[in-house]
Order: sequence, then C-alpha cells, then structure tokens
Amino acid sequence: MSTILVFVEQSHGVARRASLECISAARATGMPIAAVVAGDGADKAAASLGKYGATKVVALTGAARWSADAVARDVAAVAKELGAKAFLAAATTTGKDVAPRVAALLDSTLLSDCTGLRADGGALAATRPWLAGKAIATLRSTAPVFCATTRPNVFPASESGGSAEIVTRAASSDGKANVTAVAEKSGGKLDVKEAPIVVSGGRGLRGPEHFHLIEELAAAFGSAATGASRAVVDAGWRPHGEQVGQTGKTVSPQLYVAVGISGAIQHLAGMRTSKIIVAINKDADAPIFKIADYGLVGDAFEILPALTKAVAAARKG
Repeated sequence: MSTILVFVEQSHGVARRASLECISAARATGMPIAAVVAGDGADKAAASLGKYGATKVVALTGAARWSADAVARDVAAVAKELGAKAFLAAATTTGKDVAPRVAALLDSTLLSDCTGLRADGGALAATRPWLAGKAIATLRSTAPVFCATTRPNVFPASESGGSAEIVTRAASSDGKANVTAVAEKSGGKLDVKEAPIVVSGGRGLRGPEHFHLIEELAAAFGSAATGASRAVVDAGWRPHGEQVGQTGKTVSPQLYVAVGISGAIQHLAGMRTSKIIVAINKDADAPIFKIADYGLVGDAFEILPALTKAVAAARKG
C-alpha cells in the first residue's frame, strides 16, 4: 500500500504540534505513514511519533548547522527510497522553507496551506480556501508524488497508539545556505499561526497606547496570541509578525477575537477558517459581523476590561 511521508519539525527533541497535526491529517487517509525528522534532537523526537500513527521514522542527525536545502535533499531521498506516493509538511515558517524544495526534487507541484485531506479513488485530494476565502477548492495532482502542506490548528494532534521502527541516519552537511544562529523570541510569546486563541486589534483602538487592552485579554485567556490588522501594522503600532490577513499570516485558532477591526476582505482571508469568531465593534454594519459567530456592538474601551475580568474569573473558578 502506498506510503505518505511526513516531514516533522522538532525543537530540543520535542515534535512541534503543527507536525503532529500533519501526521493526524495523513492518518485520516488510511495510508501507511512514515516520518522524517531532522536537526539536533531528532533522535529524541523520533521516539514519540509512533503513538501518533507513524509506522517508520527516519531521524537525520549529525549536521553541524541547519540548512533547508540540505534537509530537503535528505527528505527527498527518503521519499524515493520508500517509494512514497505522498509528501506532507506543516505550513509553518520552516515547512514553507523545506516543502517547496522537496516538491521540486520530486518533480512535483506543492499544494499549500491545505485544510482537508482525503483518499479519493486511490489518489489523494486536498481542500483549501481559494480566492481570499471566497471559495473552497478541491485539489488533486497528476505528479508522481502528491506534495502538500497543512494549515496549523486545523487538524487534531491526536494519538492513535502503536509504535514505529526508528532508523537513524547521518544528515547532509553541505547546504548552500546554513543557519549560523537562532534568536529565540523574547518572553516566549505564542505565534499567531499556532496559538489556539488569537486576540486581534484594529484601528478602532485609536492608537498603540491602547493595545495593552488586547494584551491583557490574551493574558487572561492563557494560551493566546495577540494579532493585528494590516492598517495597524502599517501605522507602526504593532510588529509585522502579528499581522493577520492576506498579506500577513493565515490563522485557524479555536477562538478568534477581533476588536475594532472592520473586516476588510484582506483581513477575512487570513482568519475566516477560525473555529469560533467573536467580533467587537461600535459599528453595527461592520463587515466582520457577517462571518462572526458572536458579535458585540459597543465601545471596546468599556467591553474589553469587563471581558478580561470575566475571563480571568472563569479560569480561576
């Protein structure tokens, strides 16, 4: 039976959740799953992948520095060796760096940021939002190897039990471009792409001095990230890494709270696949309310402190 090869990212020996979600997506097809993991700590991370559904894991170890093109060559070689009919990776920053290179080496086209995956008549089919989220497209490939990336926070990272055969191999170390240092994010802030809850602010907050209200609500939730609209980022109120939208980051959290954001199509394209959307805006006719599951019409400067207090109390209770 045809095998799906999943590229698994890890940090300090712990597999990233987005990659575990990718394995779960592959598991839903019913096809055998092999995984490949690279970098310092790959052997440790490999030991945990069997319980998520991988039956074979290749750990690429020994490279002194990270190199996306070197890793891609190794991953493509594993795919060819296993005769894999599909290759998947999470649509994270690293995944977007490695996956297109692997697809090119496999003479395939990469289907990016997919939100659904299924076996269809002996072949794979993926779904993803299209035309800024106005439509859902079903994508298939005639390439020898089906290659795709999966959107974080869309698929569950569920355990299935079982164990995997683990093979350790020496990683290539002759990359054209190598990472010489990694600057860790300060304060351990969650990235909006991977956070289960995102609280975003727009121009309705009137100025950067009021964004502490967004940060306080995110802190009250706990595992939440702060986001922003393009207008806010362009004005220099917030860093670009927090921008949600067509020209920023695409997110699919369990809960998305939009505060003072009107809901331009460019912003909706980046967050409309969120599971639950809450909109807070003083304009009852704001487009954001058309896709919101819950809407609060009112002054954000009055609503946010009360909501933050209520969320904090609920978590304590």
